[in-house]
Amino acid sequence: MARSASTGVPLRIKLGLDPTAPDIHVGHTVVLNKMRQLQDLGHTVIFLIGDFTSMIGDPSGRNTTRPPLTAEQIKANAETYYRQASLVLDPARTEIRYNSEWSDPLGARGMIELAARYTVARMMERDDFHKRFTEGRPISIHEFLYPLMQGYDSVALRSDLELGGTDQKFNLLMGRHLQQEYGQEPQCILTMPLLEGLDGVEKMSKSKNNYIGISEDPNTMFAKVMSISDTLMWRWYLLLSFRSEAEIAALKQEVDAGRNPRDAKVLLAKEITARFHSAAAADAAEQDFVNRSKGGVPDDIPEVSLAGAPLGIAALLKQAGLAPSSSEANRLIEGGGVRVDGSVVSDKGLRLGAGTYVVQVGKRKFARVALA
Repeated sequence: MARSASTGVPLRIKLGLDPTAPDIHVGHTVVLNKMRQLQDLGHTVIFLIGDFTSMIGDPSGRNTTRPPLTAEQIKANAETYYRQASLVLDPARTEIRYNSEWSDPLGARGMIELAARYTVARMMERDDFHKRFTEGRPISIHEFLYPLMQGYDSVALRSDLELGGTDQKFNLLMGRHLQQEYGQEPQCILTMPLLEGLDGVEKMSKSKNNYIGISEDPNTMFAKVMSISDTLMWRWYLLLSFRSEAEIAALKQEVDAGRNPRDAKVLLAKEITARFHSAAAADAAEQDFVNRSKGGVPDDIPEVSLAGAPLGIAALLKQAGLAPSSSEANRLIEGGGVRVDGSVVSDKGLRLGAGTYVVQVGKRKFARVALA
C-alpha cells in the first residue's frame, strides 16, 4: 500500500467468490465492503467468479467431501452474482472475471505441471485435511486441486493483494506460493472475520438457513436483523455497520447504562435495510415490524384462491405455500405458530368452510386465502 501510494500505481486487488448458491448474503459483504473502500482509494478491484472452482467445491472447514455442482447450477448462480455484487461495489470500476477463462485451457498437462509445484505433506498441514485424515474420514483427490486452482487464479490475474475470510487463509497463502513458483512477486493477503449467522453460532450460510440475502425484500431484511440476539448485535455492528467504532462504543455504553437494546437493534436493522433499498423502505419496514409485533396484518400480503371446502388446516397451509408439507404444517400447529384471523389454531383436525381467511404462520408469513 505504501509503495502504491508513493509510485501512484494502483494495486490489483482480487476477491474470489464461488457461486455455490444463487444469492450473496450480508456475510459476504464484510469483505465486499472492504473491497469498496479500497476501490474508493483508487485501486483496481477484480471480482472473480469461481465458475471453475465451484465444480471442485471448496473444502475449507468441511469434515466431509462437498458434492460438486453441475455446470448448469453454477451458470444459474453466477448470473445473479454480478448484479448483486454491484449493490456494494462500483460496477463502473470493477473488473469482473471468471476463473474458467484460464482454468479450462490449462488442460490435463497443465494441471499435472501445476500439481507438481506443491507437496502432499504441505497440503496435509491444512487443518481440515489433517483432521479428516486422523479421524479416518474420506478426502477425495479432487479436493487437493481446489487450493491449487484458487492459488493459480492469483498467478493468472497477477494479483497484488487478495482478500478473503479467515477460513480462506490456506488458499490465499497458496496464491503467494504459486506466484513465487511462476516468478511473480507474491501477493499480500488480507483476511476479514467471518460473520455469524442469525443463530449466532454457525457462520452465515444459505445451506444453514441462517442468512440475510442482500436482494431480500426490506420487510424480511429488517425483521431478520431484529431476530438476532442482543449479544450478537454488537458483533454485527462491528462487521457490518458503517458507524465509527467510537459511535458504536458510545451506543453500547448507553445500553449498558439502561437504554433498551431494542433501540440499538432498530438502528442497525434500518442501516442495513437502507443500504440495499432506501431510507424510506427502511422506515416502512420498521412500521411493518411494529404492526406484526402487535399482532397486526401487513397491508401487502399474497392472496391465494383454493378449492375443496371444507378443507383441513394442514392441507390448506401446504396448498397456500405456507408450509412445505402437511407434516410440517402439523408441527407448526403443535408449536402454536399458526393463526387464522388472529386466533391461534390448536386443533390439527380443524376444517375450514368456504370463505376468506387471513392465515399467519410464525411472525412473518401471511396469506389471504379465499376458499371455495
